[in-house]
Amino acid sequence: MTDKVEAEQFKVKGNKALQEGNFDQAVELYGEAIALDPSNHVYFSNRAAAFAKLNKYQESLTDANKTVELKPDWPKGYSRKGTALVYLGRLREARATYQKGLELDPENQQLKDGLADVEEKIKIATGAGNTGAQGPTPNPFQDPNLLERLRNHHTTKDYLDDPSFVKILKELQRDPESLLRYVKDQRIMNVLSVLLGVDLKEAAEAQAAAGNQDPYVDPTAGGEDKKEDETPQKKPAAESDEDAEKNEALKEKELGNTAYKKKEFEEALKHYERAIELDPDNITFITNKAAVYFEQKDWENCLKQCEQAVDKGRELRADFKIIAKALARMGNVYYQQQQWKDAIKYFDKSLTEHRNADVLKKKQIAEKTMKEEEAKAYFDPAKSAEEKEKGNQQFQQGNYPDAIKCYTEAIKRNPEDAKLYSNRAFAYTKLAEFHLALKDCDECIKMDPQFIKGYLRKGQALIGMKELDRAQQAYQKVLDIDPNNSEAREGMRKCYQQDNLNPDERRKRAMQDPEIQQILSDPAMQMILKQMQEDPTALREHLQNPEISAKIEKLMSSGLLSVR
Repeated sequence: MTDKVEAEQFKVKGNKALQEGNFDQAVELYGEAIALDPSNHVYFSNRAAAFAKLNKYQESLTDANKTVELKPDWPKGYSRKGTALVYLGRLREARATYQKGLELDPENQQLKDGLADVEEKIKIATGAGNTGAQGPTPNPFQDPNLLERLRNHHTTKDYLDDPSFVKILKELQRDPESLLRYVKDQRIMNVLSVLLGVDLKEAAEAQAAAGNQDPYVDPTAGGEDKKEDETPQKKPAAESDEDAEKNEALKEKELGNTAYKKKEFEEALKHYERAIELDPDNITFITNKAAVYFEQKDWENCLKQCEQAVDKGRELRADFKIIAKALARMGNVYYQQQQWKDAIKYFDKSLTEHRNADVLKKKQIAEKTMKEEEAKAYFDPAKSAEEKEKGNQQFQQGNYPDAIKCYTEAIKRNPEDAKLYSNRAFAYTKLAEFHLALKDCDECIKMDPQFIKGYLRKGQALIGMKELDRAQQAYQKVLDIDPNNSEAREGMRKCYQQDNLNPDERRKRAMQDPEIQQILSDPAMQMILKQMQEDPTALREHLQNPEISAKIEKLMSSGLLSVR
């Protein structure tokens, strides 16, 4: 079997794992494909997608960059790269990436959507939508008197004593888009208030009261109650009928929130419904109504309201955070019903709109629970034994692919049986799938460190991979457990016969071993080796430490270290 054919098989398995939500496994399988055929851009692109699913966006970006490097005329590579850059907060780079992809394929809808999304995020980050007679608002952090103004203001003067805060200011001066990362930092909000000459908190409240923005106060969020003696705002003399209705709708919403907190859900519904009648374009009222149904466990009506909020939000191009909340609530409905697959689906949709730590945590819990429940429901030792027997029969007939299928089914039915991994490893070895055999051997040994066959199978796989030093270590483990084991002694003999490299070639090969590289780069080991060189008697003392002893034996068996 050629490397390219084997790599394609790993890719197919990776695609299946990705579709089934096994993202860690997908990353591993695509990695195997890349190791066999590192010139194939598709493998890097697929692994970039799997890394993104795991929220490992830096790793996703690395693979996306490699995709573009290998295939610069492939639009999908730019889509992968743009997505990773967005989640890393590098919006300008993401915009340039999407634009580059569209130069190659102007009609690519995925790239178009990505560009539109990043443009919107940049607009929000830079305040580009706030235009006046003088055009867009400039970056306030580029004020030449920035530090002086902050030092002279009583609310911000102490901030400048913190070097890390000054570093943030310099970053905001260079790149105003980075403000997105600091919007929850109250110090930054105070600085903006000073620089703009506006109390941002008061401005936001006044703007919300006037109906000029959609602040989305979810009743489940536990917002502050209004004071009973709060002086009502005077109605402007020239207030239009539309403005009056919006203000009336906001009052109805507040009444609904009050009823909600008292758990007077029917009363809350009446007020939210009235608010929707007065201002049907305010998505908040719909999501608040959905929150009531959620508390009442009226899952059907809750889902309907959330769907309506999402549809209306997309139609009106509402804040993506509101749409994300509606989608997250749909996920929570399915979560409460233990319908994990649908819960994960809507949590994913919500996270696509807006990253939220709580939603991400809920999604991860749902994924873990679903996996555990599926495994538990499938667990059946009796059926596992049947499949194992079928596998043994297929193996004896030389039908190794079918034997592997049977052993795999047996493992799914009883994943705690170490012997099953050993059997499948042996079948993989017969097909020269040594990497897969080695993984099964390691799993087998992890489950039962005294299981001799696990080490024997590992030794066979390592011989097939030409890793003779590691094979000898596996056979030595067998001899430690059973000094008279003939199969282990035969394995040792094969290793010695095949290890016909001259010392220089052997050392050169050893230096390519990642384990050897790690040992030699360890500062503690470097000190120990130097000590041994200066004082050979120090070896005896170091060999008393099992961990150090294993590393020294590894270096000796590789030919890199000799002891006189």
